[in-house]
Amino acid sequence: MTTESLPSVADADHLTEALRRSGALRDGRVGGVTVDSSRATILSRIVRLRLIYEGEARDAPSTIILKSGLPERLRRNSGRNEVAFYTEVAPQMPAGLVPRCFEACWDAETRAWHLLLEDLTDSHLIASTWPLPPTMVDSKRIISAWARFHAVWWDDPRLGVSIGTWLESHDPQIKSFAAEFARFAGRVGDRLPSERRNLYEQLIDAGPRLNKRYHSHRNLTIVHGDSHVWNVFLPRAIGSDDLRIFDWASWRVDVSTDDLAYMMALHWYPDHRRRVERPLLDHYHAEIVAHGVTGYDRRALDDDYRLSVLWQIVTPVWQAAYNIPAGIWWNNLQRTFLAVDDLGCRELLA
Repeated sequence: MTTESLPSVADADHLTEALRRSGALRDGRVGGVTVDSSRATILSRIVRLRLIYEGEARDAPSTIILKSGLPERLRRNSGRNEVAFYTEVAPQMPAGLVPRCFEACWDAETRAWHLLLEDLTDSHLIASTWPLPPTMVDSKRIISAWARFHAVWWDDPRLGVSIGTWLESHDPQIKSFAAEFARFAGRVGDRLPSERRNLYEQLIDAGPRLNKRYHSHRNLTIVHGDSHVWNVFLPRAIGSDDLRIFDWASWRVDVSTDDLAYMMALHWYPDHRRRVERPLLDHYHAEIVAHGVTGYDRRALDDDYRLSVLWQIVTPVWQAAYNIPAGIWWNNLQRTFLAVDDLGCRELLA
C-alpha cells in the first residue's frame, strides 16, 4: 500500500456512482478507498485501488484499476481512442475477451481521460517479462485470443459505419507519413542506410496501390494496433482459456494480420520468429475458421501477413515521432527489416 494521494475520480462517492451505473454495485456504497500500488507506463498511469464498502456489496469488486493519462502525453489523444473502445466497442462484444470496464471518460476541453477497469492482478498474469518472448504453448494461447477477438468483428456490417471509421480512399495518411519520414531520416542521418531509406521511399510511392487491399473493405476486422504479447493477460488457473486483451489506445478497422505482424515481426528476433512464425500462422487460421470466418483461405492469410510485415516498417518511425524511447523503436526497426528480408516482402513493391 502506498501513501499516494487519491485523484478526484477515485473519490468514494464518484466510485459508488460509477460502480452502480455499470451494474457492479447494487445496494451498498464505497466507504473508503486506498492506493495499493501506482506506476507510470510510457503513455499512462496505472493505479490499483482497494475499496471498502458500507452495506451490502456481495459481488462488488474489492479492487479496481484506475488508468489515466500522463499530463505530458495528453496532446496525443490516445486516451480518447481507448475510451471510445470501452464505450462503443466493448459493450457490443461477448464477455471475457477484454477486462470489464466500470467507467470510461474523456474530456474534450482538457483532453484528460480515465478508465475504471476490472482488476485482474490476482487471477491473471503476463506470459513473460519484456522482451523475452513467451513459450510456444503460451504463444499459441495468445494467438487463439487474437483469433477469437478478430472473428467477432470479421466483416461486421457495423465496421466503418457505427464502429470505427474507414480511412479516406485518397490515402492522406501516406502523405502524412512521408512528411514524418523526412523528419525521421534527417534525425537518424547515416544510421539509416541508403538501402533502407530507399525502401521507405518505394513504400511511400507504392502506398496507394498497396492500400487497395484495405480499400476493398473485405476480410477486415477490428485490430488492436499495439498487439505485443505483453498486452494480453493469461489466466493463472490451469486449463482456463480466459485470456484478456488490454491497452486499446490504438485500435482501428484494418487487416487482422497487422496485429500478427506487430506481435511477431516487430518484436521477435529472427532465430525465434523463424521457428514459430509459420506454426503460429497455421494455428491462427485454424482458430478463425473454427470461430466462423469463411472465404479466407490459408494463402490469403500469408499474402496479408507479408503485406502487413512490409507496412510495419512505418511503426518505428511513428514511435520515434511520439517520443517513445529509442531503446524500443530502434530495436523494432532492426527486427522488422530482417523480417521483410526473410519473407521477401520487397517483391510486393515491384
